Amino acid sequence: MAGKTLTDARIGAAVPRNTAYEIRDRKLRGFGVRVLASGKKRFFVHCQHRGERVWEIVGDAETMDLADARARAAKMLAAIRRGEEGSLDPADTLFEAVAETVFRQYERVWKPRTLAVNRDYLRNQILPYFAGRPVADIDRRAVSNWFASLAATPVAADRSMPVLSVIMREAEKMALRPEGSNPCRGIRRYRRKGRERFLSDEEIRRLSAVLSRHAGRFPRQTALVRLLLLTGCRKGELLTLRWSDYREGRLFLRDSKTGPRTVWLSRPARDILDGLDRPGPWVFPAANGGPRRASWLDHFWYSVRAEAELRDVRLHDLRHTHASVALRLGATVLAIGRLLGHADPQTTLKYAHPADAMIADATETVGAILDGS
Repeated sequence: MAGKTLTDARIGAAVPRNTAYEIRDRKLRGFGVRVLASGKKRFFVHCQHRGERVWEIVGDAETMDLADARARAAKMLAAIRRGEEGSLDPADTLFEAVAETVFRQYERVWKPRTLAVNRDYLRNQILPYFAGRPVADIDRRAVSNWFASLAATPVAADRSMPVLSVIMREAEKMALRPEGSNPCRGIRRYRRKGRERFLSDEEIRRLSAVLSRHAGRFPRQTALVRLLLLTGCRKGELLTLRWSDYREGRLFLRDSKTGPRTVWLSRPARDILDGLDRPGPWVFPAANGGPRRASWLDHFWYSVRAEAELRDVRLHDLRHTHASVALRLGATVLAIGRLLGHADPQTTLKYAHPADAMIADATETVGAILDGS
């Protein structure tokens, strides 16, 4: 539907799809309407200025008349091409308009999964509270009240706050808010019990025994679970692993949560990979020749963990266990961060607590022996 003269009837007839799409106006170049997956419609302008793409929201198509939107768009495009800063007026720029502009910019920065998750937080946690408010009027008290209103869902609140902070930070760059006015700064997050689960030595032995019993019937599922424990990799990193990524005793991951990285393999991990046949390019191929889906491994894992009496253990906890054992054996937090591909050292520090508990247990054992009791 690109390149058609926009009319009220055409805009009204535009139906949402699985992903957002645009209808460009043939009458005014650089003007159009964006139809979101939620069904919302936004007028926008888009042009090139000094070699950079400029994309700005004009207004909400549900509340703004097409003629008014086209007239305002013409003024905005002229202002952009003249190089005037702040073509959007802070006094009447609504929060949702800025949010959509920011998300459009971050389509090239965030990974597709991250973009989708952040859009969910925007739609479900942020917009219901801030939609309709001028972005310049949102202060610390408003953000504090919003955050308090999400107390019943602390995880969603904590994960929505960085999304809101990005929008406010970008609003400053657009000259829609004063510099250094981000109202999200300094607001304390909710304290939640960590979901990290670390297997004890005895639990690792039980899991290994169960896997050995299933290795003959389910060789690849068994191999994958063992590799999760031996490498600390994320499930998705191994499910999409190609044989060409395994060489020189290492895994050269093309992409991960933090970008490309190298995984050094122990002898047991290399033995597992070397023992698998290679019918195609994927280490864990599906029947159609592509990579396996997560559900293929999940069903196997639910059965294995029940048999090993580890019903509360998730596959991701094998990654936690890999890190905690490495820390217990003397690896530094920096080295473990490299092992796991953490971009932020603070992410690795959460493994220090279980290691401290293990050290405390070891201290009591050694003390009892040396005391002679």
